[in-house]
Parts: sequence; C-alpha cells; structure tokens
Amino acid sequence: MSQWIHHIEQWLLEFGVIGLVIVSFTESSFFPIPPDVLLIPLSIAQPEKALWFSFLTTVASVFGALLGWYIGKKFGRPILRYFISDEKMDKVEQYFQQYGAMAIVIAGFTPIPYKVFTIFSGISNVNIRTLLFWSFIGRGARFFAEGLIIFTLGAQAKTFIEQHFTTITIVGGIVIIIAFLIYKRFK
Repeated sequence: MSQWIHHIEQWLLEFGVIGLVIVSFTESSFFPIPPDVLLIPLSIAQPEKALWFSFLTTVASVFGALLGWYIGKKFGRPILRYFISDEKMDKVEQYFQQYGAMAIVIAGFTPIPYKVFTIFSGISNVNIRTLLFWSFIGRGARFFAEGLIIFTLGAQAKTFIEQHFTTITIVGGIVIIIAFLIYKRFK
C-alpha cells in the first residue's frame, strides 16, 4: 500500500501547484494523502514561494472541507448506521455539536485525518461559517507553519520538519486549545 501511495505522490508532484491544490481540496473530504507530501517538496524546491504555496494549500483545503461537510450532510448518517448504533451516533453528534469548533481547529492543525471531522461536521449540522472559520485557523496555522519554516530554513527545513513536526503539532495543538478556551470564555 505504501508503494502505491508513494507512486501517487510522485505522479501528483509532476503536476506541481495544480497537483497541490487538487490534493489539498480532496484530502479534506475523502482522499487519503495529506497535502504536506506535496507542499513540502514544492516549497523546498522554491523556498521563496513557500508562503504562497501555503496559502494555496490552506484555501483549497478549506474549500475541500465544504465538500466533506456536504458528504456528511447527505450521506454520512445513512452510511454510519451500518457501523454505529443510533444511540452512539447521537452521542458523538452531541459531543461534536458542543465541541465541534475545537475539534475542527485541532484536526486542521494536527496530523489527525481532517476528512473525518469535516464529514462529521456535516452529519452534526455544524454551521458552515463555523466550519470555514475554524478550518482557516487550523489549516492555515499548520500549512503556514510549514511554509514559514521552509521559507526561513530552505532545504534544511525538510530534516527539521521530519525531526520536530510531531512536537510542533502537539505544542501548536495545546496553544490552539488554550486560545480557543480563552475565545469561548470571553465570547
């Protein structure tokens, strides 16, 4: 399976920015390959464009979240009924409605499969504005962090990201949770 995914990644890299936008859009709703596998090499090849690539990745990913939301809204509940009881689905839906914005922003920033959360946002009838806003925050923070590291470090960024990305996402996730709780407290 990993060989197959590697071949797809290489094929998509041949499309450059168009491949990056397509992967960023589809990964937010159904595609298994995260945009980072294209964002990082494209940005390392042209560090001066790393922030532009981060912007394109963020925008395409957020628009892809709308497709994930739509998939969840139209098809999510009927499909999940085959795997999860209505009681459990209602409980998850209740939690998602209560903490959905935090879940969206954290999933957007961390390596957690983002598509699961965009689809569940549709199942749970999360407001589209909420989805868009928190997706821009989470996805933007993630992709711009990578872009900024590459813009600053150039080719050395690959090693830095490979060694420290988990730590960066954990610390970033904690910062996002704290910021979200402060936002909720003062709202």
